[in-house]
Amino acid sequence: MTPIVFLLSPASTGGERAQLVFREQARFDLALQLRTPEGARLGDVFSFLSGLYFRGKLTYARVFARPPAGAPGVLIITPSEGLRSPDILVTLDRLRGYSEVPIDLADARYREPLVRDARGLFQLLGPECDVVLLGSVATGKYVEPLTEVFGPRLLFPTDFVGRGDMSRGGLLLRAAADGRELEYGAIAGAVRHGKRPQKLTPRPGILRRAMGAARAPRGGQAR
Repeated sequence: MTPIVFLLSPASTGGERAQLVFREQARFDLALQLRTPEGARLGDVFSFLSGLYFRGKLTYARVFARPPAGAPGVLIITPSEGLRSPDILVTLDRLRGYSEVPIDLADARYREPLVRDARGLFQLLGPECDVVLLGSVATGKYVEPLTEVFGPRLLFPTDFVGRGDMSRGGLLLRAAADGRELEYGAIAGAVRHGKRPQKLTPRPGILRRAMGAARAPRGGQAR
């Protein structure tokens, strides 16, 4: 099978879930981990911040990644540090640093580290490995700098067209649970906008587990 590496778009560090994490009074496990010198895993942090969508991306990517020897199978696009492993540890201060940099191609703090790391990955992967973007392809904020580096080797799940974030997350979780890899197409020249597809048939077991793991803690500690 063709080797494949996944690049995941980041979770928002400016939304309501991020505000839960940044609150000084926060006492749930993830918030406390972020306040230690070691920090928490980036994949766990973004899964909490984004909920279903990022959890779907990360779960799917870990199931289907087939990297060449010595290469990472899953990398996350960050606002200011280029591409990073979901297993790196980040502290609250580091997360605040992410929140200060917009995902904007006009901002060199975002674009330059991303292009730098994409070029390094391109050299590492060799000519036979595909790169799949799990993120929005409707705008250029990820597509433009990554296409600049990977060209026609940059792919995306064609079932993403027309779907919102929640629908994409559900689709990815289902595919991972079923062991069914989605079809990919080259981003360059692709139709990236389309009609909204038919809604997914409910699969409560999969969605409940994903949402439960990403839900804010109870008991008033994170208010």
